[in-house]
Amino acid sequence: MVQQVKFFLNSFFSGPQAPFFLAADNGHFSRHGIEVEFTEGASLAWSVPVLAGGGYDVAYGDMNTLIEMKSVDPDSSPLAVWAMHNRSPYTIAVDADGPIHSPTDLAGRKLVSHPEDAAWKLFKEFGIATGLDISTVDVEASDLGHEEMVPIMRDTGRWEGIFGFVNTVRAHTIEAGLDPDKVLRHLEFRHYLPELYGGAVMVTRDFAARHPQAVRGLLDAINCGLKDAIADPDAAIAAVARRNPQVDIKANRARLVGTLGLEMAGEEGGRIGIGDADDARIVAGAALIAKAKGLPRVPAASEVFDRSFLPPLGERVTSLAKNA
Repeated sequence: MVQQVKFFLNSFFSGPQAPFFLAADNGHFSRHGIEVEFTEGASLAWSVPVLAGGGYDVAYGDMNTLIEMKSVDPDSSPLAVWAMHNRSPYTIAVDADGPIHSPTDLAGRKLVSHPEDAAWKLFKEFGIATGLDISTVDVEASDLGHEEMVPIMRDTGRWEGIFGFVNTVRAHTIEAGLDPDKVLRHLEFRHYLPELYGGAVMVTRDFAARHPQAVRGLLDAINCGLKDAIADPDAAIAAVARRNPQVDIKANRARLVGTLGLEMAGEEGGRIGIGDADDARIVAGAALIAKAKGLPRVPAASEVFDRSFLPPLGERVTSLAKNA
């Protein structure tokens, strides 16, 4: 009997999701009797309440948003079961030719963000960690794409910084016909908030309880899809393009390779393997989030992350340094 799985993603079909799509196209899901239906999302942070709200079994969501939810609703909120990012992917991208070189230089500036952007949702934490008084910063919410935001920032000065993922902003800058290495400077959260994680595969507590073997099979398949994506990034982007024929191949290949080399190549992966998360780091991040947001409690690591469904360490990827 085939197990149907409804999987809610963090965005439109794009490069960094390629391991999920290769897991489907290369038969890794079907080998475990799983058939996955992918649905496009709007942001990594937004995926978490969508999963909690019902209608989906699995989501690719923001671990920090999950921590916030766990502080308030530990029993019914989802579980993270696979930590995709072992380094925070979030950034504030600024004009490489501009005056902003450090977080404190943001005081008195105007920034822009998508309404549900995970980086903006962590701005209080960023301020605590860096000493920036975020009350002095004006942030405009905008539905424009980064490929539009970057030229506007550089050409008009309407904004002086853009919230987002490092590699998402970079890829959209390529789509805008600009060289991200020449036009952007990044204030990367990983340098200032090293305790924070990024994206994770999450499941509902009900799905985990009723279908534990399906969760194990799902993660084994994703692990195999990740290996396939590392071995052949071009095939990985082809899997994305089969689902999104309009995708910019060059930009999304750069986005995938950048994600592998930056957000998934932390030293922690060599110690515990990609997919796992460090309990002490989860709690440290949760303590910072609780302080910043005035949450009622700091959830335990076991409330946030369940590693019992992971493939054995010897079967998982432990180094992506060659992609850095």
